[in-house]
Amino acid sequence: MNINNDCSLLNKKIVYDLTPFSHLDFPNHLSCIVWMVSCNMRCDYCYNKDIVFSKEGKFSFDEVFSFLKKRVGLLDAVVLSGGEATLHKLVPICKEIKKLGFKIKLDTNGTNPNQIKELIELNLLDYIALDYKAPQSKFQEITHSNQFDLFSKSLNFLIESDMEFEVRTTVHNDLLNENDINTIIGDLLKRGYNKNYYLQEYLNTDKNIGNITQSSKHCDKTLLIDSINIIWR
Repeated sequence: MNINNDCSLLNKKIVYDLTPFSHLDFPNHLSCIVWMVSCNMRCDYCYNKDIVFSKEGKFSFDEVFSFLKKRVGLLDAVVLSGGEATLHKLVPICKEIKKLGFKIKLDTNGTNPNQIKELIELNLLDYIALDYKAPQSKFQEITHSNQFDLFSKSLNFLIESDMEFEVRTTVHNDLLNENDINTIIGDLLKRGYNKNYYLQEYLNTDKNIGNITQSSKHCDKTLLIDSINIIWR
């Protein structure tokens, strides 16, 4: 499908917002962030509540491409985030971004393994950040979805591929304790994951999906399995 011949995809306002510049979100690259509407999870700690529940955003990809054309030579990359970006048709979008010479990073919960596989096989992605939300025993409780098997399929595919990617987990100590994190680490090691594992401290905001507040508990990092390289953010 050629996006230029698909006016509905070009004109549909599926971009909640656009961050014009970031040096943090794509390792070693200057990028912009495209925040795409909607998500198929309802993670308690999620502070992008407005994005998750939105069906329409502020911008269309026609407007995003106009912005990107003015940033050729100034930015290195585009980060597709959300919400959950893979709820949308990313192949034609990524093809157009690539035509402009940008690298692409995808932030994803991994619940659309078929599209992730297609994007990789078409060489449309340069980096993926995969969210490992919770161990299987707590996955539905924290994400309010029953899609661990789809996430698991994406994780296995990425481990077996040559794709540059990272696995990351957001840690709120009322939701995930040291045993939970160790369960995730054990699962990653069992699958053959040998890259950095990023743990993200919960960011306390005025509003989040679960209406949770900062935990009074603190993660005891000395209790975490040291067979994997953990990086805290």
